[in-house]
Amino acid sequence: MSEYLSPNRPSPSLRSVSDAFTGDRDHEASSIETKYTPFEQVAVDLLHTMILSREADKREGVLLRQGKGWLNVPSAGHEAIAALCYHLDERDYLLPIFRDRALMLARGMSLDEMALDYYAREGSSSRGRNMCSHPSSRRLNVFTTATPVGAQCLPAVGIAEGLKRSASGGVVLCVIGDAATRQGEFFEAVNQAVQDYLPIIFLVEDNGYGISTPTEHTTPLALGLLPPKLLTVIEGYDAKRVYDVGAELIAAARAGSGPSILWCKVERLGNHTNADDHRVYRAISELETISERDPIALLSSWIFSHELADASVVEQERLAGAKLVKEAYAAAERAPISSDALSGLYGPAADAVMVPAAVRERSGAATTTMVRTINRVLRCGMESFDNMLLFGEDIEDPKGGVFGLTRGLSTTYPGRVTNSPLAEATILGAAVGLAATGYLPVFELQFIDFVGPGFNQIASHIVSLRWRTKGEWTCPMVIYAPYGAYLPGGGMWHSQSNEGLFTHMPGLMVAVPSTPEDAAGLFWSAFHGSDPTLILLPKHLFHVVHDSANITWEPVPLGVARVVREGADATVVAWGNCVELAEQAAETIAAEDGGAVEVIDLRSLVPCDWAAIEASVAKTGRLIVVQEDSRTGGFGQSIISEMVSHEGRFFSLAAPPYLVSRPDVHVPFHPDLELATLPSASDIVAAIRKTRA
Repeated sequence: MSEYLSPNRPSPSLRSVSDAFTGDRDHEASSIETKYTPFEQVAVDLLHTMILSREADKREGVLLRQGKGWLNVPSAGHEAIAALCYHLDERDYLLPIFRDRALMLARGMSLDEMALDYYAREGSSSRGRNMCSHPSSRRLNVFTTATPVGAQCLPAVGIAEGLKRSASGGVVLCVIGDAATRQGEFFEAVNQAVQDYLPIIFLVEDNGYGISTPTEHTTPLALGLLPPKLLTVIEGYDAKRVYDVGAELIAAARAGSGPSILWCKVERLGNHTNADDHRVYRAISELETISERDPIALLSSWIFSHELADASVVEQERLAGAKLVKEAYAAAERAPISSDALSGLYGPAADAVMVPAAVRERSGAATTTMVRTINRVLRCGMESFDNMLLFGEDIEDPKGGVFGLTRGLSTTYPGRVTNSPLAEATILGAAVGLAATGYLPVFELQFIDFVGPGFNQIASHIVSLRWRTKGEWTCPMVIYAPYGAYLPGGGMWHSQSNEGLFTHMPGLMVAVPSTPEDAAGLFWSAFHGSDPTLILLPKHLFHVVHDSANITWEPVPLGVARVVREGADATVVAWGNCVELAEQAAETIAAEDGGAVEVIDLRSLVPCDWAAIEASVAKTGRLIVVQEDSRTGGFGQSIISEMVSHEGRFFSLAAPPYLVSRPDVHVPFHPDLELATLPSASDIVAAIRKTRA
């Protein structure tokens, strides 16, 4: 008798062993009236899926003990959750956690895929780049899993927003563990889903532990923090109960009834991972009783009592399943290991065309500013890209953003230009999900200083989606934010630049315009891009008046610098606010020393135009880099490192390169103190003279 089965109750078998593991499943979506296939018709099929999951758990445990593989995250005790997949269809999206093997099998992921994933081999969902037990499948609308718990909730909300906008009737099932519901992003996601009435079910798999810490009294459920009208609490080890309640909630979401929280009490029947031993922190009495809530045993008993199959046949099918599992993992072990971890970080370069004449500047004004030009290019984007959405704090009219960058746009494009909550994680996480459903998010952060709450989404999803999924999931989006100082009274909360943080994150493009023309061109190229782009806008330059005739409305490719001023005596590389200072310094050197300084505006930091810097240094022999960011870890240090780390570049230098930078200190509030910490034109002049001494 199988270890999963209750005492034998003779009953007729409905399917053969081979049918059990090869038969097609009927995943018809529930209707609004929740008329769905009776559980009796899917119970045996569901049991097969659950047994396969358990056998795969066991197989991975054996392989680890043999020294094969690196990680096993057992799903034992969570298998009944797979019953929900019978109510999902191809329109729907699933965001699982790493203990959802049975759920993935029910969704349509094969044993072969799971085995390749375990061994991190070629052919797996990430070619060994992402950890195993982190499901991902574009084909099945299974959004790629990240290890930081709770990081999936806000992208799930963005996906649900995309599905609602497309009126596809699709729903989102977002899974989270009980301990992870203490994450702030879970609450942000629930807030946004309730506010916008989104078709999403938050499924909490509550096994009572956050690794070794009991959660019985510390979850939002235990503390009474969840709205009762959203909440349904069930025994998640009871497959029939999961099936029946899931049918109702999924059908309600599909019918437009908004979000819900399905809290499923389950058991974690084994260790957290292979690196854990739950006997260290769980009482013996507890371990002796958890098998009473084994979902496979409970479903087997239900099947026997309803005479759908007998124990002997189910045992035969378990043995057949174990054989299939063993064969799949043996085949995966023979699969090749990927030899390429360097490619696929970015998609093809943007092939942007000139801004159409019909949507260029039409005001007829002789002058313009960076603010007015950015507003215009955003309007051009909204007119040219039907899938483009704007989202940010206070960006709707009448305010149109703190700096007026979006003024008038929500009036012209109602529903496509909307205010976000005061929550940067929601802004960035929703962008991830909307990008996954085919929209072009162009989202505003009020100040780059406030990015901290959203940094998790940048690090967990935005920068690595393409790379870790072989390009199956991508993140084309534009995030823009005012940045920098030289504007009195901002202090440390409104005057940081911080570009060094973002250039350190592979997968994110970073641009910093210093003129209205470049701002328009960089935005326009970013709109056409296939990767996430962060555009930092130097607010000190927002209202500098420029001749409108200089705005050519041509795309500015990322990675192409601009020579602002030609010269042969020294090269000054700058970006953003510091370009203006570099020009002033060059004029001073020309007037006082008779020298000709070449000034290069990088315009984009990632990708960086190394060739332009190299060519200029080869001509001048001297390099000064100017950055507003703090010195240590800033991008300026990266430039100098690149120039001295290559023989051809190093031997072009006639003097050591020099970095003009803010010291490693925060930007103070008082204007005099602020200016004392920031690079100045006189600092650049002094640096140029040192290299020429």
